[in-house]
Amino acid sequence: MSRESQLALIDGPAIDTDVVIVGAGPVGLFQVFELGLLGLKCHIVDSLPVAGGQCVELYPDKPIYDIPAIPVCTGRELIERLLEQIRPFDAGVHLGQEVTEVHRREDGRFHVVTSRGTHFRAGAIVIAGGVGSFQPRRLALDGAERHEGHTLHYRVRDPRIFENEDLLILGGGDSALDWTLNLVERARSVVLVHRRPEFRAAPASVARLFELHDAGQLDYLEGHVQQIIEVEGQLAGAAVRTPDGLTRRVSATQLLVFWGLHPRLGPIAEWGLELNRRALRVDAAKFETSAPGIFAVGDINDYPGKKKLILSGFHETALAAFAIQAHLEPGRKVYLQYTTTSPVMHRRLGIAGPDAEPAREPSRRSGTA
Repeated sequence: MSRESQLALIDGPAIDTDVVIVGAGPVGLFQVFELGLLGLKCHIVDSLPVAGGQCVELYPDKPIYDIPAIPVCTGRELIERLLEQIRPFDAGVHLGQEVTEVHRREDGRFHVVTSRGTHFRAGAIVIAGGVGSFQPRRLALDGAERHEGHTLHYRVRDPRIFENEDLLILGGGDSALDWTLNLVERARSVVLVHRRPEFRAAPASVARLFELHDAGQLDYLEGHVQQIIEVEGQLAGAAVRTPDGLTRRVSATQLLVFWGLHPRLGPIAEWGLELNRRALRVDAAKFETSAPGIFAVGDINDYPGKKKLILSGFHETALAAFAIQAHLEPGRKVYLQYTTTSPVMHRRLGIAGPDAEPAREPSRRSGTA
């Protein structure tokens, strides 16, 4: 009995689709759009409980300035607009689960299984998982775990919870300084602690930090946190060891730690795909990996001249979509159509008027169970 037959018997029926997209960040969402324009059906899987990837997980309220025709938007706003843009294509969205198994079927299609037991039969797979799932570098001190998610935070999901709080922020990179500068107007007090005088953040952010420090609007300490301070089981601050050998007690009701994140490829690293420094090698014409039928777009891929920009990822999804259609229908001519004038595109986008000529969908070979 074949592997896919065994899986079907044990776990029940699978969802048939043209493409499974792994990753619901901005590039993964736009891949739905580009495939939808070509009439291809998608299901998208992401390990996070909400769509958005890095834009929602790392900087939901941080301004983004390099999206074409949008002078400025936040990460959250970008995701909301992308979700609205792909609505006509009715993609299946499966959140809070990751792809754990991928098996090539005898007919060339793929059997895909997630951590929640969802099964797919797909003609192609697109990996759009950014740099993988993110695991924060945690504060390894006694008592720290008790406060995680309440008064100890590794990410900011809602800045409003820090209104009129005493904040202790640890870190010296962009995230630490961005949130220090963002929250200084909301909090009652802010103290930033970094282990050395050099910062890894943007120079403008560092300059602004010291402007606010000189103006008495926040405090900055060079040193190491050695101990969590509690009062009746509640976070009350931390003991900070400074370079002069002294230990200073810093009062705080909220502790934010920005020591960076561990990117983790997870099961993707075990799929046998060619890697270069934890990125998937692809060709820059089709964005296909070393495994035929498996494509990679966005920050997770690597090719000569690669730039890790959302804008570049959007470009990659367009070329990948045409390559995927060619993979699903080898030998069939793929015509370039424009959303401005194509009745077919208008019908797929749900904007065709009553007098629009009927559009013929392409005939695709569909795999059987």
